[in-house]
Amino acid sequence: MTGLLPGVDTTGLPGYLQRLVAAAGDLPLRHRMQAATDTARRSAVLILFGEGPRGADVLLIEKSARLRTHAGQPAFPGGGADPGEDYPVGTALREAQEEAGVDPDGVRVLATLPELFLGPSDNLVVPVVAWWADPRDVTVGDPQEVARVARVPLAELADPANRFRVRHPAGYVGPAFGVAGMVVWGFTAGLLDAVLEAAGLARPWNPRDVRPLESAGARPESAPGSLGEGGVEDAAAPTVADGGPGDPAARTVPRR
Repeated sequence: MTGLLPGVDTTGLPGYLQRLVAAAGDLPLRHRMQAATDTARRSAVLILFGEGPRGADVLLIEKSARLRTHAGQPAFPGGGADPGEDYPVGTALREAQEEAGVDPDGVRVLATLPELFLGPSDNLVVPVVAWWADPRDVTVGDPQEVARVARVPLAELADPANRFRVRHPAGYVGPAFGVAGMVVWGFTAGLLDAVLEAAGLARPWNPRDVRPLESAGARPESAPGSLGEGGVEDAAAPTVADGGPGDPAARTVPRR
């Protein structure tokens, strides 16, 4: 089921979050997704909002530089479902606890967004939207997997000065954010871009500012690792080119 979860009361939530969950069934993603395969692995990510010292924010992690894949890359907490788990909500909450020390008891789960199929890694990902009713200090879970955890203000994500697009050597062009000392791109940035728009927080920015991935400070060898090590997102980003205003429609980019 996509959209607001049964029995959820949005009374008292910030206006941007109410707008997001109201639009949860039709997230304005700008790239096409192919149909999922019968073998796709079920996965989930947690998009956790809260009210921090600098206003409304969202939780991101940065992968450890020690990882074989996704090294040093920003992401939402998330990963593959365990057998018998309450998927996708239970999966997203467990991963957030393991990776960022988030206490599930302090999280108010609101909605699920449309599932996204990442063909190259054969993963079917459900983003889970939640409100941090009782925000706590974030902590790094396993330092072998996570280098740091950041609560990134939504105002910084929406700031036009922090927005641009990146070009992958394989041809992928898509949205990116330069925030909290990180370059967020690929799967995670695409979700953030859609979330800001659906929440009514997006501001005009220059989509013609396209930077080579290397010069932007990101790692070109794989997509942001929002779903853990093991090939979940490794090649997802270079497969779809994002057409900005005035550009040709989105197109599939052959893998190298």
